[in-house]
Amino acid sequence: MNIQQQFNLIGNENGYWFVSANGRLWLPNGEVPVGCADEFGFTNKLAQPIGEWNGQTAWLICDEMKNAMSPVRSLLDRTDQSLFNLAGRAVQLSEFYRSHKYCGYCGHEMYISSTEWCCLCDHCKERYYPQISPSIIVAIRHNNKILLAKHVRHNQDNLYTVLAGFTEIGETMETAVEREVFEESKIKIKNIRYVGSQPWPFPNSLMMAYLADYDSGEIVVDKNELIEANWYHYTELPKIPEYGTIARRLIEDTIILCREYDEHGND
Repeated sequence: MNIQQQFNLIGNENGYWFVSANGRLWLPNGEVPVGCADEFGFTNKLAQPIGEWNGQTAWLICDEMKNAMSPVRSLLDRTDQSLFNLAGRAVQLSEFYRSHKYCGYCGHEMYISSTEWCCLCDHCKERYYPQISPSIIVAIRHNNKILLAKHVRHNQDNLYTVLAGFTEIGETMETAVEREVFEESKIKIKNIRYVGSQPWPFPNSLMMAYLADYDSGEIVVDKNELIEANWYHYTELPKIPEYGTIARRLIEDTIILCREYDEHGND
């Protein structure tokens, strides 16, 4: 890992400014501000470099501005996903620093490491790193149809998406895929294959994405998680996630497989 400095008092430094508090970002005009610190009133504020974007330093300031604080999700549909990933890093680090002011073992005040992203206790020598919660997301195909579900949390948006869930202690990712699918829909799957991953700062997940094929069973939804779930022909899909999400990528990949099934007539 590159050496990460502690929060420093800003003078007239240039760069991209990620101002974060309470899981949100300061996004005037819907954009991450870029320029000289004094243009935005950041002179004499504490900031930490957290990476680079477009050849300029990305600075984190843990401070709540009076207006234009927005969810990081608003950066999701940008062409360059690295901006969303960097914004997610800023939000997660800000929340990590806020929630780790004191040591969970001895209660003493902690300080931020000068060499890596972690908080250190000078009393008992414990160190804490930002938590990353691995989770799975999976698109399931049955011939020329895809399984889509309306999750409880998406009921108001009338959004249908693929199944997802958190990995539990002692599980492989593939085991988590099988378990989550069965728990939420009571169907069994086969031919599980890895597609990719996406940092997902809501609040601190790393989404591991998979494709799978239907094996057996009838859909019976877990009402605690899902409103409904059904098989949808790839030409007649309901409202699905926006571009930029790995859920949308999985759906698009499955559509290709469904078309191939129709063209070649085999599974």
